[in-house]
Amino acid sequence: MSISLEQAQEIIAVAQAHGRTAGWNPLSVVVLDAGGHPIAFARPDGASPGRFEIARAKAYGAVMLGMAGRAQMARAEAQPYFIGAVNGAFGGQVLPVPGGVLVRDGAGRVIGAVGVTGDTSDNDAEAALAGIAAAGMTGEA
Repeated sequence: MSISLEQAQEIIAVAQAHGRTAGWNPLSVVVLDAGGHPIAFARPDGASPGRFEIARAKAYGAVMLGMAGRAQMARAEAQPYFIGAVNGAFGGQVLPVPGGVLVRDGAGRVIGAVGVTGDTSDNDAEAALAGIAAAGMTGEA
């Protein structure tokens, strides 16, 4: 199973709507496939142009490590040298904070990741989970 473009667009739309309904700052959302390649991205009007790289780095770390953002942050706090080495291996493309959410299929296999940025990292993760659930998949924040 993989994430289709239609599912990726639904994830993005629901995640952004979740943030608007909650009164959060505008959310930028990217959906990556299992290889870390973007399927879809949306940045709302007025959001800074750097939001793509932030969202992508959150999702990229999740999918490449098979470890959601919260777990990456805990690992970075416990073993900063490990995350530093990982970031070096991946050319500085990993941002180990909540908001990078794994997407799993029904068998528990990682099929991609969602990265959300714009509000607090915890709110970003919550919005990603809402979008993933709406698309009929399982998220791991």
